[in-house]
Amino acid sequence: MAYDLEEQEKIDALRAWWDKYGVLCTAFLVAAVIAVLGWRGWQWYQGHEADQAMGYFEALERAAGQSGDDAVARIKAASKTLRDDYASTGYAPRGVLVAAAALQRRHDLAGAGEQLEWLIHKGGDSALIAVARLRLAGILLEQKRYDQALAQLHDAPGAFTGLYADRRGDILAAQGKTDDARKAWAEAIKDLGGDSATQVIQLKIDALNGA
Repeated sequence: MAYDLEEQEKIDALRAWWDKYGVLCTAFLVAAVIAVLGWRGWQWYQGHEADQAMGYFEALERAAGQSGDDAVARIKAASKTLRDDYASTGYAPRGVLVAAAALQRRHDLAGAGEQLEWLIHKGGDSALIAVARLRLAGILLEQKRYDQALAQLHDAPGAFTGLYADRRGDILAAQGKTDDARKAWAEAIKDLGGDSATQVIQLKIDALNGA
């Protein structure tokens, strides 16, 4: 097919441009395709991982509602899998809290404490970590490890100030430090305001005053 001079110049210019930039354009195109496929693959992986984690979380919840040594073994096994294989999902820290509460009800304080310590050191959700520290302080109180319990209650997040003060009062009272316990409980009542929990705290102060 014959081209006139103007068309031939355009074709030559296009060929020259492609010779100069064609490889780069192809590379950009390939990179874009790989990025899209990679993103979709990552989304699939995350969805698949979340589905798997949800299955273990639900198994943990079922085991937590059962009784017997087999149930305890299933609770610990499901929690371990969540922690080891699915720590990046939201199911891991929530599963740990479920497992810790179930083990504490069964008086396995060491097992419950181990769950909460993992969450405190490995979990990424600051609110859940604050809950874990509060609960761990309660377990350490049951174990009469008072100094370690108090150590969990430093630097309370704003929303937990009153609850931490209440737990600190419990620990100080158990140590026989009644004046310090009253101060902690008074702080808890002030921070919690009209919360119904303040009635219980006031009863503890009254009981301490009558002791």
